[in-house]
Parts: sequence; structure tokens; C-alpha cells
Amino acid sequence: MDSQTITAAAAGTWKLGDLPVHRLGFGAMRLTGSAAFHHGTPSDRERSIAVLRRAIDLGVNHIDTAAFYFSSLRSANELINSALAPYPDDLVIVTKVGPYRAYDGEWATSARPEDLRGHVEENLRQLGRDHLDVVNLRRMPRYDSIAEHFGALAELREAGLIRHLGISNVTPRHLAEAQAIAPVVCVQNRYALDRPDPATDELLRVCGKEGIAFVPFYAVAGEAGEQGATTDHDEDVRAVARAHGASTAQIRIAWTLHQGPHVLAIPGTGNPDHLTENVAAGAIRLSDEELKRLDSRRQEAG
Repeated sequence: MDSQTITAAAAGTWKLGDLPVHRLGFGAMRLTGSAAFHHGTPSDRERSIAVLRRAIDLGVNHIDTAAFYFSSLRSANELINSALAPYPDDLVIVTKVGPYRAYDGEWATSARPEDLRGHVEENLRQLGRDHLDVVNLRRMPRYDSIAEHFGALAELREAGLIRHLGISNVTPRHLAEAQAIAPVVCVQNRYALDRPDPATDELLRVCGKEGIAFVPFYAVAGEAGEQGATTDHDEDVRAVARAHGASTAQIRIAWTLHQGPHVLAIPGTGNPDHLTENVAAGAIRLSDEELKRLDSRRQEAG
């Protein structure tokens, strides 16, 4: 497989509301350093900008970001703005609100409903835009219901600051709660080949039935989470990778995309070579036998 010639279009397309995107997108979390947030060391700014521009060259038109994606020296939103503005007409930037990090990088009190306008406006300022394409409400554990928070975002949508709404870190109950208030175009939950989760499996199924995009995060990182891509791969993943002449990370991305036509992938990296490989994973077609092999290992892990 010649990764250099494969673009994000190979993964197919889906719509976030009325906004068509390639199913292989880009997550901005890893742009700011060797690990997410205040972990690791800050990235080289010019390299991160080059990664973003290369992503656009490779056909990526869906970028996932947040104002709280920053290291001690780098801000994902600032990098996106500097690298890509004026933005391509087909580029969809998805951000999220709810959690909050103080200037020192430590997590602070999560947003109350009345705080969300400030969170949205901060993303607008950093990205240099007058509206946000999609905003995900990241459910915070301290709140069992998302109705008040999602209602506040729905009001900002009516005011024209937001085009479409999504939710993150939720259950099917929260999805139903949000849909009773305003349309939901995407759901972001943690989901990975080596992380069995029956509740999220059900959420993925419900999203498919209702035509809502399901967007896993940490699909490549697995149990490593915000520290970066996992190196813990079982022999089944390695064997499928060898059969395709691919990396184990590429197989994890391919498996993610095979979970349904409504499933999008947003692998993130600050490495130009890894970016090219990630995008190329959208062209990998796993056989029924390979999927069965990978799924059986996942079930055993559960």
C-alpha cells in the first residue's frame, strides 16, 4: 500500500447535518505536544502547522479541536487558525465545550449552563470565525442530566453562533434527552478495539439507526488514552497488519471505520509521517474473516 498517494476520500463520506465530511478526519489534541494537555513537552510550532497543511493536502476536511487543547506553549486552535485561515470552503471544524482548564493547565470547575456562551466565544476568537460548524457538549461527571447545558447551546444555535450540535461522553439516555431539545448530528465517546463497552456498543447502534455520526476518540491510543498511541497490540492485530502491509495503528483505524458507515475516525498526531499513514488507513478493507478475528479478541478482552 502506497500511503503517499492515498487521500481521506478513500474512507468515504458522511454528513454532519448538512455538512459533508470524509469519514477519515483529524484530531487536534496531539498537535500541541508529545502528549495531550500538560503532559509531555510542547510541540515544534512550525512542524504542527506543517501537519495541518499536509492534512488538507491529503483531503482531510473534518478537524476536531477544543479551546482546552493546549500545552504550556501551544494552543490547538491557534495553530489551526495560523495554518489554515482563510479556511477552505469545505473544511468542517468541530469543537467541544464543557470542561475547563485554567491558565496553568490544571483542570478547573466545569462549566455551568450560563458559562457555555463564554466557552463558545473563546473558540470563536481563537479560530477567528463568526460561527462554529459543530459544537459538542462534553458531559461532565458531576452532572447526571445534560438538559440545561444542551439547552443553553441550543439557544446559541438559534442565535447563529453555532450551526450544528453534538454530544460527548454520554449514554443512550443522554442522547434521547438532547434530541428532545434540538437535533444532534454527532456523538463522541471513547471507543477502541481493545476496550469492550456494551453500553457504547448500544449507543453506536442507536446512532446508526438514527443517522447520527458516531465519532470515537482514543481509537488508536486505546488504554494509553491521552498519553498517545498504545504499543500494546495482541497477535491478532499484528497478524492482520502484516497481511495488509500496514501498521497496527492503521488496522485499529480501519477496524473503527468498519463499525458502520456512520462511524468517523479522528486520529491525531503531530508527526507528518504518522499523518500520512493514518489517512491511508481509510483505504484498508478488512475481510469478514479478519473482522471476526479482531472482534473475537475484543470480546475475550471484555
